[in-house]
Formats: sequence, structure tokens, C-alpha cells
Amino acid sequence: MSEDLQAIRSKIAETDAQMAELFVRRMHLVREVAAYKKAYGLPILDAAQEARVLERGAERVRDAQLGGYYRAFLVHMMDLSKQYQRRLTEGVKVAYSGVPGAFAHIAAGRIFPDAVLTPFSSFREAYAAAESGACDYAVIPIENSYAGEVGPAMDLMFDGELYVTGVYTLPVTQNLLGVHGSRIADVRRVVSHPQALSQCEAYIRRHGWQTVSAENTAAAAKQVAESGDPATAAVASAETAALYDLEVLDHNINESSVNTTKFAVFTRVREDRRPGGEDSFILMFTAADVAGSLAKAINVISDYGFNMKTLRSRPVKEKAWEYYFYVVVEGDVSSPRGQRMLDALSGQCQKLKVAGHYTAEKELKEGETV
Repeated sequence: MSEDLQAIRSKIAETDAQMAELFVRRMHLVREVAAYKKAYGLPILDAAQEARVLERGAERVRDAQLGGYYRAFLVHMMDLSKQYQRRLTEGVKVAYSGVPGAFAHIAAGRIFPDAVLTPFSSFREAYAAAESGACDYAVIPIENSYAGEVGPAMDLMFDGELYVTGVYTLPVTQNLLGVHGSRIADVRRVVSHPQALSQCEAYIRRHGWQTVSAENTAAAAKQVAESGDPATAAVASAETAALYDLEVLDHNINESSVNTTKFAVFTRVREDRRPGGEDSFILMFTAADVAGSLAKAINVISDYGFNMKTLRSRPVKEKAWEYYFYVVVEGDVSSPRGQRMLDALSGQCQKLKVAGHYTAEKELKEGETV
């Protein structure tokens, strides 16, 4: 690298520092705008004002080549401003896939106890809500200790623009729920998702109960609540009992305690990691179409002193017999060593992205928030 290029990059770094200070100043003013709009019931979107900002922006930049870039910069800046205003006036919004009481809902609630939780019918819709800015975050399962990786979520991570800023494990604990005043001795049948019934098979068999399948555990709890029948119980979480005004007749009835689902927090804005704990980051890449490229890519990661915790492959959609690789690595990818590793790795990959960077996986225990 020439000294001239180093000097230019130093000036860019100085300019970036100045822009960072101006960005903070601008967002503080945006906070004041949000407070005013909230006080007077004004909408976040003011299309006429945005048009005026863009018009003034066009007048500021006389360089014909740079005018379009500056306009794009302003549009992105205003999008961030609107997201920030929505968070300040409406609260943090978190998307999840499923229904209230489902395990994704429980995970989202424990991670973001004060947020507005918004259900969607699919992973893709929840992801798209965070991608568009309609929600601040999406909480989506990426792995289960029994069933393995959640393929559709992995594909969204590979193809989408969101960034993983946290990974949390949720132990799947099943409970026996009944209507108020009912007893275990009253129960004749249990309702739940087939997987939940399977997890509690030995318990159910000991009591000689009939089983009835439901779409999910939350739907089972809702069915029991609506029936008002003391002879019918649901297998679901304790949070679901509170949600549908049911009573927990027995706790932890699943035979295995190792059934755990791992959830990732996706967001558009990369955030500072929490202090403490060990860093991990997620790499996703396709290997170059050259013999030995995958082995070379893996060796690059280890050659720079990083430890791989997970390595998986998945087929690339619409490309027969092509695969992408998902790697969870211990360490700080933003460190100088991490950046050198990425530079070396890019030479072995057709596509390479850092899909996430977070500090320590945390278990989401019942009754606790993070």
C-alpha cells in the first residue's frame, strides 16, 4: 500500500469522525422532532417536508456526478430518522413468527420485555417486517437441539440484508394446563402439538389419557380455555397459561430436559455489543469453483487463530448442486486480526458475508428477562 493511499485513507477517517459527530447531533434533533409530534399527535411521515429536504439537498451539491449519490444518502438518512422516531413514539417493535403463547412469542418477550410484539404467519414475513423498518427487530428460530437447523431461517440469513446481533437459547419446558378449579384427577384427555405430546409421552401414558393433536401449543391452550372443560388439559408453556387464563396443574412434564431452541435477533442497524462474555460471529460463504477451495477457506479461518464452533452446508436456492456454508466462529471479527482474516478468506470465496456478531449466547430462563 502506497503512502499516498494511506494519507488519503487517513483524511477519510478524519472526515468520518466529523460525520459521526454531525450524525449524533442530527439524531438528537430528530429526538426533539419525535417528542413534538407525539405531543401534538402528528404523523411520523411528513412527505412534504421530505420533498423539501431533497430539494434543498439538490441545491447544495453542484457536482453533477455526486448529486444522485447525495440524494440517496439523504433518503437513507430520513429512513433512519423515521425508524428512530417510531421507536421513540411507539416503542420498540419486535416481529416473530407464530401466535401469542408460541415459543417464538415467549423468546421475543424474554429478550424484549418492554417491546410491542407483533406476530406474523411465517419466518419470511417476520424477517421482511424488520427489513422494511416496520419493526425494529425480528426474533426467529435458527436451530433446535432435536430437529437441527431451521433451514428457511438460514436461507433468509444468507439472502437477506439483516444482521444478527444476538443469539439466545430457550429451553422447551412443557406444563399441564387446565381451567381454573380443575385437578389432575379430573383430566381425561390432553391437547397439544404432536411434538409436545411426544415429548411428554411417558407422563401421559402413566395417567392413561387420550391425546388430541392441535396446530401448536398456544392453539391447544386456547382450545382448553374456550371449552371450560375440566376433563381436558393442554400441554404448553407457563406463559401460555397466563395468556389464556389457565391454571398450571403440573410443571415440567416433558421427559427430556435437553430440548432447546436457539433464536437469533435480526435487525437492520448493527448495534454495539454488550460488555462481558465471549464474542462470536457468523460467516456465510460460497466456495470458489476450484478444487480444494472449501478446505482452503476453512484453513484460512484457523490460520488466523479463530476457532470454529459450527460448520454446516445448505443448498443454494435455484442453483442445483451448489451450496453455501454457515460457520459460527469464536472471536472478534471487527478486530485487526479479524479484518485480515476476512481479506484472506475473500480470495477463496465467490460470496462472503459476515451475517452477525454478538457477545455470548444467553439462556432464556422461565421468569427471567435479559
